[in-house]
Amino acid sequence: MSEPPSNDASKKAVRRLATREGYDAESIAWGFAAHLKYSQGVDSHTATPHDRYVSLAQAVRDRLVNQWMHTQQTHHERRVKRVYYLSLEFLIGRSMTNNVISLRLQEAVRDAMLSLGYRWEELREEEADAGLGNGGLGRLAACFLDSLATLQIPAWGYGLRYDYGIFRQVIENGYQVEQPDYWLRAGNPWEVERHDVRVPVHFGGRVLSSPNGGRSRAMWVETQPVLGVAYDTPVVGYGGATVNTLRLWSARAAEEFDFKDFDKGDYIEAVRTKVSAETITKVLYPNDKLYLGKELRLRQQYLFVACSLFDIVRRFKASGARWEEFPDLVAIQLNDTHPSLAVPELMRLLVDREGLDWDLAWDLTVRAMGYTNHTLMPEALEKWPVAMLESLLPRHLQIIYLINYYFLQRVAIFFPGDDSKQRQMSLIEEGPAKQVRMAHLSIVGTHSTNGVAALHTQLLKTRLVPDFARIFPERFNNKTNGITQRRWLLAANPPLASLISEAIGDGWITDFAQISRLAPFAEDAAFRGRFRQVKRTAKESLARVVRRESGAILQLDSLFDVQVKRIHEYKRQLLAALHIVVRYNRVRKGSASDFLPRTFIFAGKAAPGYTMAKLIVKLINNVAYVVNNNDATNKVMRVLFLPDYRVSLAEKIFPASDLSEQISTAGTEASGTGNMKFMCNGAMTIGTLDGANIEIVEEVGRENAFIFGLTAEEVDALRPRYRPRDFYEGNPEIKEAVDLLFSGHFNFSEPGLFDPIRSALLDEGDRYMHLADLASYCATQDAADALYRSEEEWSRRAVLNIAASGRFSTDRTIAEYAREIWRVPPCPIDIRVDPEETLSEARAPGLAGGAGPNGAAPRAPASPAS
Repeated sequence: MSEPPSNDASKKAVRRLATREGYDAESIAWGFAAHLKYSQGVDSHTATPHDRYVSLAQAVRDRLVNQWMHTQQTHHERRVKRVYYLSLEFLIGRSMTNNVISLRLQEAVRDAMLSLGYRWEELREEEADAGLGNGGLGRLAACFLDSLATLQIPAWGYGLRYDYGIFRQVIENGYQVEQPDYWLRAGNPWEVERHDVRVPVHFGGRVLSSPNGGRSRAMWVETQPVLGVAYDTPVVGYGGATVNTLRLWSARAAEEFDFKDFDKGDYIEAVRTKVSAETITKVLYPNDKLYLGKELRLRQQYLFVACSLFDIVRRFKASGARWEEFPDLVAIQLNDTHPSLAVPELMRLLVDREGLDWDLAWDLTVRAMGYTNHTLMPEALEKWPVAMLESLLPRHLQIIYLINYYFLQRVAIFFPGDDSKQRQMSLIEEGPAKQVRMAHLSIVGTHSTNGVAALHTQLLKTRLVPDFARIFPERFNNKTNGITQRRWLLAANPPLASLISEAIGDGWITDFAQISRLAPFAEDAAFRGRFRQVKRTAKESLARVVRRESGAILQLDSLFDVQVKRIHEYKRQLLAALHIVVRYNRVRKGSASDFLPRTFIFAGKAAPGYTMAKLIVKLINNVAYVVNNNDATNKVMRVLFLPDYRVSLAEKIFPASDLSEQISTAGTEASGTGNMKFMCNGAMTIGTLDGANIEIVEEVGRENAFIFGLTAEEVDALRPRYRPRDFYEGNPEIKEAVDLLFSGHFNFSEPGLFDPIRSALLDEGDRYMHLADLASYCATQDAADALYRSEEEWSRRAVLNIAASGRFSTDRTIAEYAREIWRVPPCPIDIRVDPEETLSEARAPGLAGGAGPNGAAPRAPASPAS
């Protein structure tokens, strides 16, 4: 038998434990090696690149866990008020780089991997994007989590853990084809499954009333239960002090299978309930064109809300506070209407389960909840059929009717004798099939309704829900969106970040307002030259990605004109395509040497059921094929549609871009955050005065952006008398381009393919006024050409754009939310690294008086699950 280890060996073992917490290269190398062997069960001969990525991710996560537990312990001990951010989307992307940067481990990780013969930049490419969102709303939620942790605001994010994220997009013969995105195929090393956090969620059944102390109490019975199981991901702020939690719920069957059916040999029936339950979180946002798709989406929303509210209430009750203190300890933010069932669900919990009277429960609900509106288009506001709610959530429908009853009494008092206001403002939309208006419910059931850009908030109050703003003027406010500069500049564009820090210091990383100090460097020719080299390096990086993924070769000396975002008619990718056809005609007629070389880059996904958006994708790809294969045009213009737009691809595109296309019809875009990502990476904006573009222009000056087209007021004035054929017939260049586009020139072997687009433009009113803005857009594009010919002046204005981007940080946005809506102050957390404490926390309660190895008393439970 071997001898027991000596005391010195024990001390070395304790020191070795520190390799899970040490921030130096040697400790990280040891941690990586240990996980490769003991967690992955492989060695240098059998390890795959993915094994190495997972081992490094686990080594980095080890350095989060201790501070994660310490953060939760501190919040518990100080009895802080917490923010609970409810979002059905979190477009997180990859976590490795963000976590390494936030922990300030870049050099240590790089050196550790080099010492073992690897490049960490290559290992991190093995990570799958967590595509748990469709676009800007989900990416905003992810940026918010980063800022909440960096600002040390106690917070939890709540969402759903979809097995399949937003679909993987491939392009076949120009068409978008959707493929499953099983991002969890190889597991997720950043998450921790909480087997003990399992919330029962009920559907269907019926509601009974029972006497309870002289009043009736509702009982929801005969339901079909489903379990929500928690998966937690640590969210670390820059500097590594605060580590908040993103808790995602996964659906599970209440029982694994029916043993009686199994015993009878009916194996399919035995697991039917399990399969049905787990379908709820199988796919992000099922196509809701069909009834079953809508029902599944409603089930998703309720599961998410029910689990999150149960967890919030459980944590509040564990604090020992009185119910009257609920809004003093809890701030719940609804990110759009997807979580709007939180209003009746919290009322159900407080009234039915906790026995509070209605008036007190309503007061607590309204004071605890806030609502963020993200759309100005009435058709995009969620509505749920009353019949569907009655079938799936009968108790919630009762509560909604009661909320509506009391609210309409208030409407009647505020608008005496005006029955039309009751119909317009009711939570229930009357019609052949009654529907519940979820935006109305969200406004009535919360103390704050905020827009996400100054114009958006103004139009929200004056156009979308003006009567609500009259009744609740104190509830409406603006919180202009932002982005986190740590993800979209520091992590996505290291060469530019280094250049900025060399010029003005690195204070901008946590205080983005300091970026304004860069403005004087716009006048420095040497700095401009270095900026151009950084841009060239970014273009080379994007070119490598594009060539690897699609085989296309980018012309690095051309102007990179980029429109990347969700494909939607109001975002007007079609307008950009029309301009390309105008330019194509010009090049074919003139001398190619007279034209500034341009590369037009598109990327984005169309919703699977959105036929027109998918046809626009096809049109862009067809135009690209013709332009790129025409020797008369391809030397001065190229068009590319990059498939499968996602966060990791965006991190390559934004740094390489010269011109940022933000060309939505004025009055339709709520905010837009892509424009902010382009701006801080030194791209100039071409756009309408819509959404956050207005505030960007206010910051940088109109002379440093390319603004065109109708304003929101002009759109409203023109719409009643708008005849798109007037613009088509009144401008020969526009007519020629439109005629060519729909002549079959771009769809020679596919006759009639684009007729629906032609009809939408010329026969159906051109709802988004492409033709009204096209001439102005083309002229503004010519102005961009002229400026780009002067590389010094272009660079000067590009640097001024970076310097003016400080307002558009989510740090500023979150600080405003925390101060003005949530009333939640920061809770500073000290950084603790004590390996011996790890051993102490592992001791059984009560062992040796519960004292740790140094005699210290044990601390209260510190699990992030608390």
